[in-house]
Amino acid sequence: MCRLLVFKGKEPIQLSHLLTKPCHSIINQAFDSRLRLDSRRPINGDGFGVGWYDAFPDPELGAEPCIFTSVTPAWNNQNLTRLAAKIKSPLVFAHVRASTAGGLSETNCHPWKYGKLMWMHNGGIAEFDKLKRLISEHLPEQLFLFPEGNTDSEWVFALFLSFLTDPLKASFDWRELKDAMLKTISTLTAWAKEKGITEPSLMNFCVTDGSSVVASRYISSRTEEAASLYFSSGTSFYEYAPGGHYKMTKSDKREDIILIASEPLTFEKADWLEIRTNTLITITPHQNLLQFPIIDEFYVSPSDPSGRVRGQEFAREKGYGAPAFVSKEWVLGDGAAKGRAEQGEVVEVGA
Repeated sequence: MCRLLVFKGKEPIQLSHLLTKPCHSIINQAFDSRLRLDSRRPINGDGFGVGWYDAFPDPELGAEPCIFTSVTPAWNNQNLTRLAAKIKSPLVFAHVRASTAGGLSETNCHPWKYGKLMWMHNGGIAEFDKLKRLISEHLPEQLFLFPEGNTDSEWVFALFLSFLTDPLKASFDWRELKDAMLKTISTLTAWAKEKGITEPSLMNFCVTDGSSVVASRYISSRTEEAASLYFSSGTSFYEYAPGGHYKMTKSDKREDIILIASEPLTFEKADWLEIRTNTLITITPHQNLLQFPIIDEFYVSPSDPSGRVRGQEFAREKGYGAPAFVSKEWVLGDGAAKGRAEQGEVVEVGA
């Protein structure tokens, strides 16, 4: 299915260091995904999108993000290559699409924006046609009129916005975004239960206001793994060898750079940590990275033996999971931090 990427840094980065130059950049993942098995849709070629915030405030330009989308395959779009070489930003969302809901159009390409907020999704809402009416009936008129496309992802964004006190205000506390994300997930799972939907939904959502980022790795199942999601953090991210070979380095405890991705951008095993299934991850304005377990009927404590090994068949069938032959070399790293997160602790990485 789709692939997504989040970058947040203390200093702006040239977009090409994320989109085009790494040998396993998100654009290369569009046709050479290593953690994606889906014989029905072997490539992510149904369009792409990239959104970013200005590196320096400009009253004339405003504080809203800029978004560039296209229905052409990401690897074959010269405008994307040209723009990536000339734009720098401290906060970037990128997404390559393999459509499951909604046709091939720019209005269906991630990410989307509403005021200062930007949103994208990797996954799928099971039997969304049964939930769309409930979502539309819940929305106030201004949010009901907001979606321009017909994807489950954009309608869920509208649902998320409805849980904010004022989705058009100038700034948000990261806790408000976190709470709205949790309400979005809990509402969708409750409505699915009400409608008798038994197939799990894959809800890897990302939202930002330009200062904070909230992302989820979630599946409405106690036994299956969610769609893949990883993070990497450090003080510098650079090309250390010709051919697009990048790595993340950490010279101290600072988290100057944080990446969240469906699939690692590098092949350096120490660079990436796997985010535990049914976990919320938050990047605060001060670059603190926090993980919160999503405790609901689908939460399984790490101390429960049944929760130590979730099945991967569902995610693989949908094209979102790691194939059986992929080793865990991409998810090694700060084992202590990962272990604390698995015990249900709120973990501040780098603390």
